Amino acid sequence: MSKKPQYDPEEIRYPQQHIVESPLVPEMEKSYIEYAMSVIVGRALPDVRDGLKPVHRRILYAMYEDNLTSDRPFKKSATCVGDVLGRYHPHGDASVYDALVRLAQDFSMRYMLVDGHGNFGSVDGDPAAAYRYTEARLSKISNEMLRDIEKDTVDWDPNFDESRKEPRVLPARFPNLLVNGSSGIAVGMATNIPPHNLREVIGACICVLDDPNATLGDLMEHIKGPDFPTKGIIMGRSGIRAAYATGRGRLVVRARHEFEEFGKDRTRIVITELPYQVNKRMLIKNIAEQVEDKRLEGISDIRDESDRNGMRIVIELKRDANSQVVLNRLFAQSQLQTTFAINMLALVDNQRQPKILSLRHIIDEYLTFQEEIIIRRTKFDLNKALERAHLLEGLLIAQDNIDEVIKIIRESYDDARENLMRRFGLDQVQAQAILDMRLKALQGLDREKLQKEYDDLEEKIAYFRRVLSDDALVRQILKEELSALAEKFGDERKTEIQDVEDEIDIEDLIEEEQCVFTLTKAGYIKRTPVSEYAAQSKGGMGKKGMSTREEDEVVSVFTASTHDYILFFTDTGKVYRKKGYQIPESGKTAKGINMVNVIQVETGEKVQAMLHFRETEDKPLYLFMTTRSGTVKRLPVDQLKNIRQSGIRALTLDEGDQLISVQETDGEQYILIATHDGQAVRFHESDVRPMGRTAVGVRGIRLREGDYVVGAARAQEGKTVLTITERGYGKRTPVEDYRITSRGGLGIRNYMVTDKTGPIVGIKVVDGGEDLLLVTESGILIRTPVQNIRTAGRATQGVIVMRFKTEGDRVISMALADPEEQAGTAEE
Repeated sequence: MSKKPQYDPEEIRYPQQHIVESPLVPEMEKSYIEYAMSVIVGRALPDVRDGLKPVHRRILYAMYEDNLTSDRPFKKSATCVGDVLGRYHPHGDASVYDALVRLAQDFSMRYMLVDGHGNFGSVDGDPAAAYRYTEARLSKISNEMLRDIEKDTVDWDPNFDESRKEPRVLPARFPNLLVNGSSGIAVGMATNIPPHNLREVIGACICVLDDPNATLGDLMEHIKGPDFPTKGIIMGRSGIRAAYATGRGRLVVRARHEFEEFGKDRTRIVITELPYQVNKRMLIKNIAEQVEDKRLEGISDIRDESDRNGMRIVIELKRDANSQVVLNRLFAQSQLQTTFAINMLALVDNQRQPKILSLRHIIDEYLTFQEEIIIRRTKFDLNKALERAHLLEGLLIAQDNIDEVIKIIRESYDDARENLMRRFGLDQVQAQAILDMRLKALQGLDREKLQKEYDDLEEKIAYFRRVLSDDALVRQILKEELSALAEKFGDERKTEIQDVEDEIDIEDLIEEEQCVFTLTKAGYIKRTPVSEYAAQSKGGMGKKGMSTREEDEVVSVFTASTHDYILFFTDTGKVYRKKGYQIPESGKTAKGINMVNVIQVETGEKVQAMLHFRETEDKPLYLFMTTRSGTVKRLPVDQLKNIRQSGIRALTLDEGDQLISVQETDGEQYILIATHDGQAVRFHESDVRPMGRTAVGVRGIRLREGDYVVGAARAQEGKTVLTITERGYGKRTPVEDYRITSRGGLGIRNYMVTDKTGPIVGIKVVDGGEDLLLVTESGILIRTPVQNIRTAGRATQGVIVMRFKTEGDRVISMALADPEEQAGTAEE
């Protein structure tokens, strides 16, 4: 048997053939990530702007193209499916038809987007008839999803073969993501957004338009909770509030029931409404099986008496059965009570990034999109009006000189247009419009009619220009259009919300504990319980406190409670707010989560400082802000109430400046500011008057060339100033050693900076009972009692506080924590 010849890699069978070698693991990773992103962006998740997945968007647009609107006759569903497949969606016909069917089911959609004719399935789980038997067209409310799409209101992408364009998103003149909800499973993530009442959602949108600082409580005055098409009863409000506040929550939904007496001393339970997405047939089958297996007792018969007049499931009880006990067991052991897990994940921005969204975030994204729709529509209408007015100007000139115009046309051959332009000062568009008119029409021009149309256009043009120059007018137009939609399509709630006795709010479910909050330069944050860090002796080697990404470093660390507010100040001068427990918890070596998944920062915006505080009403509080260039500002905390999801401005920064410190004060504090090269200044905070949110601030310390501020703190007498250098040196100096001066000076020496100590990393004012947390550039963290660090004068080099394992490592951040009762051992 002859051997099979080996493959010769040098052999080229085709002119363009070449071999590309690629390692298996990176190739698989790259391919899987591309597949995952394709599923996430192009199939499974809805867009926050129109609330639609690509297949639903393509179905609605293809039907709109075919004029299958609510005022036109029905067409076979097979036609719709074929058009969608051929033009925009190169996938299986079953997936398209299943999506179309769901849009036409009154038990799936709160407001149906497709008007179906024929068998489109039932709540019993019966499938729809084949698409050759059913007919469909757009519903009336779908007209609002597509209204103004022809006016350049949305962006367009090429379809799969680049033969035509498809809309990237529909105009969606009502907030469809909340109104109809969405569910889908992508790769590594899933979304499950419940439907809501249109009138309530639009009420919340108008609330935000009227008051940009509206709180979650204000929004919930309008949106009571989800509103399911199958009605039912939501038990309690804590899950609703949790979902609206964080994007995640769990609802308990019950069937509606009533007790009926029949026969002699007999009772039956009648179910008239079911929880959302419960299959009636499977529910009855499951209850019957449990009765047969004696897992449910006291039931003698169960039957379905539903008809076109409504749902009616009858559960007859035995003569000696306790009806309430049987009902409670049914709730516990069957789908008469279900849990709806809300996970409000949607694609945000033109980059279509998947994000968990709160209720306010969804509304803000939708309103921003609708304002853009109105502006783009107005620009389109303005251009059309200007074009028409331009033509009318030419026609008015022609009408005033009709005899001469006709004479020029008759006497001219190929140069009639140029002769008209030369004689009457017309341009090519106006002259061509005159030439394109039939002689009869030209002679029959009505001067008054043309003038009236021209005057009306002038009024419209002035209005369009006013809209484009006035943001308040844009919001007013949006408010009026939303109100009209609520009036036209709004209805009453279907799902009842019942209060539950002793209901626990979400915050009561979160145990209050002290945690270390860590923020890196690249924008990664994490929350770790303080108990995970064991204290070490002064001069220890530390333990791994954070696994940073390459070229990343920790920039801020502090300890706070899970119930404290965390304020995030960014390099653009904006501030965001979250509760401590809303920051995802991670282990001490975890890398954390990117800030874009926690707060709604804008592209290119970075968090520069974090602060924690707890709201009190006892006395006024201030935030004392210090920037890298030595500018200071005192801001009353009450100006930062009702911080919206997209943040608000806290201060205006000069170009190139950065916020590096924010201190909470009560108006009676002394402030100490320290610089990188070892200078410091101490002054009373009253030297800086309280300012508004957008103010720039005043000079706090004058800096020498190349120097910059590294920290600021409240300097109470009786405490000491703890200073740490990059090379791990540190010392404590009594606050009294820093004489009080006026702000704005060069200050006094704080530290004897040398090559051995390195420059200053930061300062803290301590009383000696705290633990010090130091973080190095390589991610090593050490915890040591502050009282172990020696007290020394201002102009000294201090002592070694931390030694480094790695050559060239340096301290980059310091923080304080409550002391541990028992110091643990060092961990490598």
